[in-house]
Amino acid sequence: MKSSILPPARETLSVLVITSLFLLLTGIFVGIRPEHFLMAGLFLLLFFSGSYTRKLAVALLPFIVFAISYDWMRVWPNYEVNPIDVQGLYEAEKSLFGITVGGQTLIPCEFFAQHHCSVADFMAGIFYLCWVPVPIAFGLWLYFKGQRSMYLRFSMVFLLVNLIGFVGYYIHPAAPPWYAMNYGFEPVLSTPGNVAGLGRFDELLGITVFEGIYGRNANVFAAVPSLHAAYMVVALAYAVMARCRRWLIALFAFIMVGIWWTAVYSGHHYIIDVSLGIGCALLGIFVFEQGLMRWSAFRCFFQRYSNYIG
Repeated sequence: MKSSILPPARETLSVLVITSLFLLLTGIFVGIRPEHFLMAGLFLLLFFSGSYTRKLAVALLPFIVFAISYDWMRVWPNYEVNPIDVQGLYEAEKSLFGITVGGQTLIPCEFFAQHHCSVADFMAGIFYLCWVPVPIAFGLWLYFKGQRSMYLRFSMVFLLVNLIGFVGYYIHPAAPPWYAMNYGFEPVLSTPGNVAGLGRFDELLGITVFEGIYGRNANVFAAVPSLHAAYMVVALAYAVMARCRRWLIALFAFIMVGIWWTAVYSGHHYIIDVSLGIGCALLGIFVFEQGLMRWSAFRCFFQRYSNYIG
C-alpha cells in the first residue's frame, strides 16, 4: 500500500533537490517572497499526496516553469541588454493608428484616456482578470476531462509562446503607452508598475485588485509583444482543436477580443503590441505543431510525458 502512494526514491530525491535549489537560488538572485514558498509547498503536497495528485503536479510543470521564468527576468533586466524604446513606438502608433480630435492627433490610448465610461471601465477590468485564469482553467478542464494529450499540447504551447514573448522583451525593450503619456520619452529605470486605465475599475468597485497585480510587475519596459493579447489566442485555438462546444469557443473568442480592446483602452499596450502578441501566439502554435511535434526526439519526450500524466 505504501509503495502505491510514495513515488520511487529516485523521483523523490530529484524533486526535493530541484525544489531546494529553486528556493535557494531564488532567495539569492531574486529575493524570496511568500508566494515562492506557497508554490513550492503546493507542488510538494501534490507530488507526495498520492499517485493521482502526483500526475497533476507533473502536469502543471509547464505553468510552473512559465511563472518561474517570468519572475527570474528580474535577475537580468531586458533594459540592460538593449536600449529602451519609448518615443519610437509611440510615434509609430500615432503614424499608423492616430486619431485626430480638434486638430490634434492622439494615439488610441490617449483618446480612450479622454473618452471613457463606467460600463467600459467595468468590462475592461473583467476582461483583463480573465487574462491568465481562463487559459489555466481551460487547461485544467482538459486535464480533468481526460484529454491529457490535448492538455499537454496546450500547456506546452502556452509555455513556448511565453518564452518567445520573453525573447521579444530582450530583443526590443519597450515602454507601454501609459509611460509615454505620464513620463514623456526619457526612460527612468526605477519607474514602478502602473495600473493606468485599469485603476478606474478599482475605483468603481472600491477595491485594489489591479493595484496589487501591477505593483508586482517584474519590469515595466516589457510591452512588446503583448502576451495579454496572446494567451486567449492559444486557448481558442486548442478549444477548436479539442472540438469543444460552440458556446465555449464563442465565449473564448469574445474574451479574446475583449482583452485586445482592453489592452489599448486601458493604456497598457499599443495596437502594435497587441498585433505582435497575436503573431507571437500564432508562431508558437505553428512551431510546436508543425515543428516540434514532427521531430522524433521531441515526440518521444512528449509521449513519455503524456503517458506519465495519463
